[in-house]
Amino acid sequence: MQQIFPGEVFANTADFDKGIRQLLPRYDEMLELITRCVPTTTSRVLELGCGTGELTLKIFQRFPDAQVLAVDYSPRMLEYAGQKISSAGYEKQWTGIQADFGEWAENPEKLNIGGEFDACVSSLAIHHLDDQMKLKLFQRIAASLNQGGYFGNADPILPESPILQEIYQTARQEWAAQQGTSLTAVRAKLGSSSQQGHSSQDQLATLDAHLQMLTTSGFKTVAVPWKYYGLAVFSAWL
Repeated sequence: MQQIFPGEVFANTADFDKGIRQLLPRYDEMLELITRCVPTTTSRVLELGCGTGELTLKIFQRFPDAQVLAVDYSPRMLEYAGQKISSAGYEKQWTGIQADFGEWAENPEKLNIGGEFDACVSSLAIHHLDDQMKLKLFQRIAASLNQGGYFGNADPILPESPILQEIYQTARQEWAAQQGTSLTAVRAKLGSSSQQGHSSQDQLATLDAHLQMLTTSGFKTVAVPWKYYGLAVFSAWL
């Protein structure tokens, strides 16, 4: 099995966009919700863990004049996202930085990311940090946003009980079947990941833990505008 960074998921980048939609129910709906919550006056966006650029494109579709700074530690993901964004005509408004956003949370002076962003967004990336690092990252995000700024994060959550874990798993199996495949078939395309910087394999937190960490980080309004079984969108405003 090919070694990959945590978050790259699939051994072959070309499998990602289709595979993630088979693996996770309502993937596009989840990303759409993040972009809907972004304030209408937004001009500068920070994206943490941009992957293949699917969320980035949804941001540009809603905010065609925005500037997006994207951070990802995977060179192949940044290259793939950059090609996709260039094809859509937004290359002058997008900057990709190869870096570990966990390092940014720990040592912000080492990365020239700056601040005064109107929004920060992330999808399927932050759950690779342990809870202590999640909290540090949320605090760093809060410090980098303008007053009234928005943070939107889509991630899997830790089931609160074995019963819920079984329910969530069944929902994903049924979803894969509806897409004409199976979780077993999709997972055969996955790569094997090991520790990379501050990230490792899934380190999930409960819904309640996420909300507490966001509140502790100084966000005035914290909400869960979207949840589907074991996936959730956490929205927070300063």
